[in-house]
Amino acid sequence: MILPIYLLGNQALREETVTLEADSAAVQRLIDDMIETMHAAKGIGLAAPQVGRSERLFVVDVSAMADDFEETGIPLPEQPMVFINAQIVDESEDDSEYEEGCLSIPDIHEVVVRPKALTLRYLDRDFKQHERTFDGMLARVIQHEYDHVEGVLFIDHLTAFKRRLLKRRLEEIQHGHTAADYVVHAKDQGPIEPATD
Repeated sequence: MILPIYLLGNQALREETVTLEADSAAVQRLIDDMIETMHAAKGIGLAAPQVGRSERLFVVDVSAMADDFEETGIPLPEQPMVFINAQIVDESEDDSEYEEGCLSIPDIHEVVVRPKALTLRYLDRDFKQHERTFDGMLARVIQHEYDHVEGVLFIDHLTAFKRRLLKRRLEEIQHGHTAADYVVHAKDQGPIEPATD
């Protein structure tokens, strides 16, 4: 089932997430719904708070970037990937810059500085534990989604000056004024269907 994606301004995006203690049919259904929602919105990552949920869970699918991975020689893990109860174990000292966007903040893309690599401890959708190092684009996407389960948005990494420049546009998004071509959930308005031609 495709779920509405919560826009900037919804409190769910800022709340503390809750550790998932056990697998269940409901958890597996949520994972499937999140993956379906991410694909329908043409996203490469989605975290539970973005669909109004409090579980410490996010999904990633960078298969659209498979060619980029081939060029770098970095093998692309099987996609989509599911991260449950993720915790960062280590981060590289080297940083990289890249322009990011977010399904919860449509129409805004800004350069964000993040560590080039990180080591993450997490459970997969079968609740098997992994500790793995990710680098490059996959590391960036994982860090972006990890931020979501920490109540952090990519615009929080921008300078105060840059956020002031974006203030009016961010306020418009909070009130549901967006060209997103997927169902969104605006603060105090509930689900908003995308405009049709």
